[in-house]
Amino acid sequence: MGLRLVRSGHRRAAPPSMATEADVRLAYDAHGGELYRYAVRATGDDGAAQDLVQEVFLRAWRAADRFDPALASLRVWLFAIARNVVVDHHRAVGARPWLRGLTDQPDETKHPVADHADRMTHEWVVEEALERIGEEHRHALTETYLRDRPYADVAAELRIPVGTLRSRVFYGLKALRVVLDEMEVTL
Repeated sequence: MGLRLVRSGHRRAAPPSMATEADVRLAYDAHGGELYRYAVRATGDDGAAQDLVQEVFLRAWRAADRFDPALASLRVWLFAIARNVVVDHHRAVGARPWLRGLTDQPDETKHPVADHADRMTHEWVVEEALERIGEEHRHALTETYLRDRPYADVAAELRIPVGTLRSRVFYGLKALRVVLDEMEVTL
């Protein structure tokens, strides 16, 4: 199954599963470029990024029976695998210092790059979880937590009392925790 990087803007719909080679190819067409960019940012090395993307799809194909579209989208599942592959890569480089010379990545960026990869993965997971809660709660959380806007400003914009906004944030956080639990995610 020779996967190759396709950098075109054309995307086909991702398959609902990863059970067959054709499904893997469709998933690669839909998400390979984005995973590659993630791997380049996480490693700072084009060659390592290509290897990591192939490893992501190999692991996804091998674990196809564990993919549950009711828990997370294929994109989120693939990025969770990618995060694990990147962590494994950094551990391998850390355990084998002679491998550091084989990449373009300077030694001093090892930890910040891993932190950046974690942060990006968390952002994607939270984005997916936010899509699963009610619109009012999602909007309240997005404006107050993610955009760090004052409650008074957001409440005035929505023409609701500040107490109502605080209630939406409170119950939105509870709903978000339930969704993250259903997705089996710990942040």
